[in-house]
Amino acid sequence: MVLNTLRVKGKVFSGRGEGAKFIELQWARRQIAEKLGFIPYPGTLNLKLAQDDVRFKKLLKKAKSTEISPAKGFCRGRCFNAYLMDNLKCAIVIPEIVEYPEGIIEVVAPIDLRKKLQLKDDDTVEVKIILH
Repeated sequence: MVLNTLRVKGKVFSGRGEGAKFIELQWARRQIAEKLGFIPYPGTLNLKLAQDDVRFKKLLKKAKSTEISPAKGFCRGRCFNAYLMDNLKCAIVIPEIVEYPEGIIEVVAPIDLRKKLQLKDDDTVEVKIILH
């Protein structure tokens, strides 16, 4: 199995809490634990990609991902194992929603990333995404 990595940088921003609501759903938590190997902290770290990195998100659409299958009435999510700041295990979740912004990614992890890294809105972080 060949593993490639994709590094992207993004600025932290506060979302509307939609990611937290999704992560708290029992079926989503169970699938993340089973498929990604960790119980997710109930929330996501929202990142606005640097302009140069928006094109990388388009590459992810073609890459093999781990799928979170939705319960009725919810959207499917595509996940990629990743590391935040090179050493914190996490995953990128891309909701399959037509109107989902192209330049945004959401990061889930077993810990509160904002608290652990003392992140504030507009801080820049790097994510290393693992591609299979």
